[in-house]
Amino acid sequence: MAAYDVVIVGGGPGGLNAALYLGRGRKKVLLCDAGPPRNAAAEHMHGFGSRDGIPPPEFRRISREQLKAYPNVEVRDTRVGAVEKHEGGFRVALGDGTSVEARRLLLAMGVVDVMLDIPGYKELWGPSIFQCPYCHGWEVQDQPFAMLAKNPQYLDGAPIIQNWSRDLIVFTHGTFEVPPEQRERLQALGIPLEERKIRALHGKDGRLAEVELEDGTRIARSVMFSAPPQKQHELVTRLGLELDDLGYVKVGPTGETSVPGVVAVGDMTTPMQAAIAAASAGTIAAAMMNHALILEDADRRYTEVTGKPAPSRQKAH
Repeated sequence: MAAYDVVIVGGGPGGLNAALYLGRGRKKVLLCDAGPPRNAAAEHMHGFGSRDGIPPPEFRRISREQLKAYPNVEVRDTRVGAVEKHEGGFRVALGDGTSVEARRLLLAMGVVDVMLDIPGYKELWGPSIFQCPYCHGWEVQDQPFAMLAKNPQYLDGAPIIQNWSRDLIVFTHGTFEVPPEQRERLQALGIPLEERKIRALHGKDGRLAEVELEDGTRIARSVMFSAPPQKQHELVTRLGLELDDLGYVKVGPTGETSVPGVVAVGDMTTPMQAAIAAASAGTIAAAMMNHALILEDADRRYTEVTGKPAPSRQKAH
């Protein structure tokens, strides 16, 4: 059975950058990637220095190509199935029918966006319906915007979305009662509020054209900002990782989870979801994981040479 220092689950920006850092740290790494990427519907990736506007598949192709410079890094297009504790590490069953051993697990799987049950929503997600204005707002600035608010807290985001276009209408889809102070604030800012349910979204070739309301009224809009519900991948549940109040994997400063030896990075850990943020988190977690593995090996060598337990290390301040 093949043995690795680290098995990385997920081949997006977080997992790819973690593999790069661990590879350069001379660790034996297996990167497992399968299924559609979370940003599969996005046409371009923005806000990533030197790669602004790159199509996500091209970003992944370049990143994988650069990993080939490190023979200690292996990439497989396969899922990760059962994971069990094994001799101080983990035994990992893969979708290709093989199993491997790993001293550590690094999870960078992202989250699953749950499409809203509104006709046209799924088809327009990516080309015309966006979650992040920093990722996509520049390209559609000053166009007729719609913002779909799923609870009163989301109304606070309307002035932020308005930064990219003054032509903004907020839709509540009839899902909650708008607090009077929120209604007054939106009115003062010149942001119309539409509380009728949405019957359907209409567009052509992935481009939003109209929002149809329950009474048949159609409102012309070109762009919608919406944050759909999100859920974690099944592996998170199988590993028993602790979640925070918002449903994200609860992690420490360097990605450590509630399960020793398992680190999580990127969108699965935070509502601040962006490719460059995931890559940064993957870098930090990988560097700290590499340090821990190096010191673990140093302690073992010390014990082998001296016959004594390794002395405790001083904590950095």
